[in-house]
Amino acid sequence: MSLIGTQTYNDCDLLKFKTYEEYLDSLVTPADLSYLKSTKIARDLAELGYRCTGETLSKSSFYERLEAARNLTYSVYKPYILCSKLISPIDSLQMELALREKENRLGVISTIIFLQYEVKSRSEISGYIDYAQRLETEDWLPFFQGKKKLRVRSTDLGYYHWKMGKILLNTTPNYEPMIDSTRGLLFKNSRDRHIIYVDPYVSFHGIGTNRKTIRSEGYENVVLYDHLLRSKM
Repeated sequence: MSLIGTQTYNDCDLLKFKTYEEYLDSLVTPADLSYLKSTKIARDLAELGYRCTGETLSKSSFYERLEAARNLTYSVYKPYILCSKLISPIDSLQMELALREKENRLGVISTIIFLQYEVKSRSEISGYIDYAQRLETEDWLPFFQGKKKLRVRSTDLGYYHWKMGKILLNTTPNYEPMIDSTRGLLFKNSRDRHIIYVDPYVSFHGIGTNRKTIRSEGYENVVLYDHLLRSKM
């Protein structure tokens, strides 16, 4: 089995293809077209692995590896700035999210943040945050500097306002919330399709998923679910 880094370097060959169809066409021979009389059938056979001595990539794996190859070859393809860089965290939540910032921005892990806290009106708010999504849509510097508390929004994965009886679930670029009749609330990762189980009373939280409870001032409950992203083969 190849190491991830080695695989990425090998995948640089994929940069010559603009689409998945072009990749499949590269696996088709003139003899295939002559015999089958159909480009579509030839592509279908190539996708099934009948025209390739090695592994044929699925469509999702092709674009995932193509993106990784672009990130490796062109450093400006997906630029990012670490908001936590050169800042010394003074709070445990700041420290834990700083440790995860780079890997979430690069798509190595995908962290779900569960928060529970009270607002000034003595109302309790809780919910789930797609960390990678929020990193891309807001400035996290004030949070890491200790100037701003992290809060759940009504547009996050899950939002609960218990006094108002307001409960919202939202699909994000990385997760789809699901309600199971026996397991309760679940989240399906949109990249590898694995399920994250957030029930605090179970020991298994999903393939490649770890749960960590954090004590942080200003929050009644903080839990991080770190999901290691894997290619869908």
